[in-house]
This record gives sequence, structure tokens and C-alpha cells, in this order.
Amino acid sequence: MTTRIATFPLRLPVSLKAALETISDRDGTSMNQFLVVAAAEKIAAMQTEEFFAQRRSRADREAFRRILNRQGGEPPSPEDTRDDSASL
Repeated sequence: MTTRIATFPLRLPVSLKAALETISDRDGTSMNQFLVVAAAEKIAAMQTEEFFAQRRSRADREAFRRILNRQGGEPPSPEDTRDDSASL
């Protein structure tokens, strides 16, 4: 399977291009690869935010409170507890 590629001219301020050259060189990647990964990360973050916003809009807060406030159940098993004295 081949990935289709689109190209477009990109105009950058000189200072941003210089920083991009420095960082991509330090990262061991081309400027193109660095920008593609940066764009993919930004898209993923925005899509994740949208996903959770949609999930949040479907939340049933009353059901959530009922579950949190229900009686009964079992205490945590020893492997599910933590020893706060050992955390530092």
C-alpha cells in the first residue's frame, strides 16, 4: 500500500525556519519529517479532545453519583492499597 502525498508551499518567518532547522537537525530528522510529525501530533491531540468532549456530553451524572454513593461492596484487597510511608 502506498501513501498518497500532497505538496504545498509553506511560508515561514525566517526565525521560525531557523529554529525548525536547528531542532530537526538535533532530532536527527529532516525539516519535512519534523513538520509532518508535529502536524500529526497536533491533529491527534485535537481529535482526542473532541472525542472526550463528545463522551462528556453523553455522561449521565446521576448514574455516576448513584454508583459512587452505593452501599456494599468489598474493601480493597491488599495488592490494591498503597503504603504512603514508602512513597518518599
